[in-house]
Amino acid sequence: MQIIVIGAGGAGISAARHLLSRRPDLKVTILEAANRPGGRAWSVKPPALNGQAVDLGCGWFHGSRDNRWFALARELEYAIDETPAPWSDPTRRLALDANAEKKAQQALGDFFDRLHDYDASQGDSSWAEAVSPGEQWRSRFEMSSNMMNGASLKQSSIVDYQHYAPGRGPDLRTSNGYGSLISAAAAPLSIEYGTVVQTIDHRDRNEIRIVTNRGMMTAAAVIVTVSTTILATEGIKFVPALPEKTEAAASLPLGKVNKLFLAVDNPEDLPVDGLYLGTHGEGGSVTYQLRPFGSSAIEVYFGGQLAEDMEKAGPEGAQNFASTDLAKLFGSSFPKRLSFAAMSGWCNDVNIGGGYSYAKPGEANQRQVLAESVDDRLFFAGEACSPRKFSTAHGAFETGVVAAEAIVKKCQSSPA
Repeated sequence: MQIIVIGAGGAGISAARHLLSRRPDLKVTILEAANRPGGRAWSVKPPALNGQAVDLGCGWFHGSRDNRWFALARELEYAIDETPAPWSDPTRRLALDANAEKKAQQALGDFFDRLHDYDASQGDSSWAEAVSPGEQWRSRFEMSSNMMNGASLKQSSIVDYQHYAPGRGPDLRTSNGYGSLISAAAAPLSIEYGTVVQTIDHRDRNEIRIVTNRGMMTAAAVIVTVSTTILATEGIKFVPALPEKTEAAASLPLGKVNKLFLAVDNPEDLPVDGLYLGTHGEGGSVTYQLRPFGSSAIEVYFGGQLAEDMEKAGPEGAQNFASTDLAKLFGSSFPKRLSFAAMSGWCNDVNIGGGYSYAKPGEANQRQVLAESVDDRLFFAGEACSPRKFSTAHGAFETGVVAAEAIVKKCQSSPA
């Protein structure tokens, strides 16, 4: 029995692995449009950083005790850094004005309390609803939304925030690279790279036809793990059409996020894992994590519209922007110590189209709609399908397992 998985990201890889572990007699093939596995998990080793792996996509094991990828990292003896995440340790935050930063943190705590306590019984609203008119720290609240959602306060659902629960345990990371881990998990699988799925024809009750740029394939069941951008823009055509999936995906767009990695000459005077909050506001925000893993890198994280703007500006434009920001803290000569190492480009990646999903106000329930199977043979998985762990790689993992297990149960009495 042929099972096709579309997309070799975290959900697709976990789905294929689960299918083969439960039913090794199945023929499971992953169709991947790109030339590598991992999707939004991608580790690289820039020469400018002397071989230190950095993650252009997901980099943190959120909810590590409940994170299936973290369990695999332990199993494969990946190097785990248990240093607390910079955002969870205020003592590692660098600021131009320490007193103002303290006040901002208090205001931010109050803001998240309001989000948490919001009464959604009368309906959802945007994060902006929790901001008082004339709020002094609104730009910092925008930064939180930019970083967490890849979108502004006005664009983001409070109910979706209330649903978010990544799991127990601290946020941890591996110096080997999260993307490297997910790629390693894909190694034993049958993956056809450079295969762009164009049409999924599910009219025939006996088989599903998948038309690609390399020809046609048939399958008894299909697991679709592509991003909401691809589904919302009908990058894959379904026959018959699935308007409810298109609508659900459009209600759960991918936020705009990107990373830039800079190498610092003679970095010893910079604090390891120091965190500097740079430019921020409704138009986007940026943070700077200094010397992760004790390396010579600065991880520049762009969120919101600024992430797409920097992607369009390219490496030179993004580095110039970051240099100007960093000079405010470290002095006008500091940019001379910086050189380009690596940069992501998720917003305009034709196979993905953004970072991770957020729900528009009033649309949090669309995650359930997106995750529902069609005729018990066309299944959907990916971080956007997770009811509680959306936007995370381990949320994607879990949805892949759920879809795969549904197929296993469906074909338990069927011949392979």
